[in-house]
Amino acid sequence: MSGSDLAPPCALPNSPLAKERRGIDACVHCGFCLQACPTYLTLEDENDSPRGRILLMRAMLEGTIAPNDSSIETHIARCLGCRACETVCPSGVPYGHLLEGTRATLAELRPIPFVARVILRVFEQPWLTRLAMIGGRVMRATGIAGALSGLPGRAGFSMAMLHSTRRDPGAAPRTPASNGSRGSVALLTGCVMEGLFARVNRATERVLLANDYTVRAAPGQRCCGALHAHAGDAEAARRLARANIAAFEQAGVEHICVNAAGCGAIMKEYPHLLAEDREWRDRAVALASKVRDVSELLSDAGPERGAPLARRVSYDAPCHLIHAQRVSTPPLDVLRAIPELELVPLTESDVCCGSAGIYNLVEPDTSNVVLQRKLAHIAAANPDLVATGNPGCMMQIGAGLVQSRSRMRAVHPVELLDESYQAGPHG
Repeated sequence: MSGSDLAPPCALPNSPLAKERRGIDACVHCGFCLQACPTYLTLEDENDSPRGRILLMRAMLEGTIAPNDSSIETHIARCLGCRACETVCPSGVPYGHLLEGTRATLAELRPIPFVARVILRVFEQPWLTRLAMIGGRVMRATGIAGALSGLPGRAGFSMAMLHSTRRDPGAAPRTPASNGSRGSVALLTGCVMEGLFARVNRATERVLLANDYTVRAAPGQRCCGALHAHAGDAEAARRLARANIAAFEQAGVEHICVNAAGCGAIMKEYPHLLAEDREWRDRAVALASKVRDVSELLSDAGPERGAPLARRVSYDAPCHLIHAQRVSTPPLDVLRAIPELELVPLTESDVCCGSAGIYNLVEPDTSNVVLQRKLAHIAAANPDLVATGNPGCMMQIGAGLVQSRSRMRAVHPVELLDESYQAGPHG
């Protein structure tokens, strides 16, 4: 009997999911993932757990469930893709790759939902991204977003997300000197980060300089492609990955700094995304080896201590930082470099807030259930600020705080370190 005779049947040969078959077979259905999964914790349905979804993936691959079965549509769509299951899995199941393979396979068989297609199109085209971000800033600056943030449903929550990104301009910040001893860095400026959180990008550049990195530009960079990969639009993700590889190669730097957890995760996984592309796969490996979250770079540097800030801060770990990139301690090192800042423990700080890229826009009901659990923990901790290193998390938690009329707000850890440096003689 040949090896092919022993292979399980495959109803979807050569599909993106079929290429992830080894990962499916690695799952032993032990159940360790159940208590790590936010949708299982909140919905209490086995089908909304990683183990349950892998069973659905296997059934679809083997032909016992059709790809258009409602259970596939419902339970795969509900997955946040937070990858918390990977952290606790004793078998090393690459669940994130399985999910992306499943969604890419489904996208080949039927269209991606309309709302998701529109959003993905906007982020793939730079001119559309710029237009959307300009519109967002205008609505924020004029107070329209704040006025509409109390509306019910998806529209009100979207306005609350936008309103939560506002900040008082404050005094003109000082740019510190750098001796360049830590090496050269180019920043992924990002779509939402540069569009709505430009202040965080500028703060990132200043704190890197203060910690003796040389910061260089990388013209031509594009959206990282994370949203596209997670939604099943693998080809768009590959196009964007190639554009970014070319741009950062031209920058000629030692490190690529990312201050958005989801972007950093996908860039570190460009080698998997482009594994079958002979022209680009080695270049993808080279780029991924340079990618670092800003907290990793600052932790490696020390980081330099700043002036005292008497704040109570709870840190909420972005899923794609702690689970996908396995970066847990460096963000805390950043916050601990600020004298008199009190770190307030947050229950389930490693559990998803419900943002998950565009998930909160395409699956708002489930996203809100997950968010309410997070907001309850934040209320119990009662910090002044919630620090988290991803724009989606900042906007999701920020919107929840806005709509609950909380005095708290969400910030990026780098913003606090920059404020600390600006408050003292540093620079």
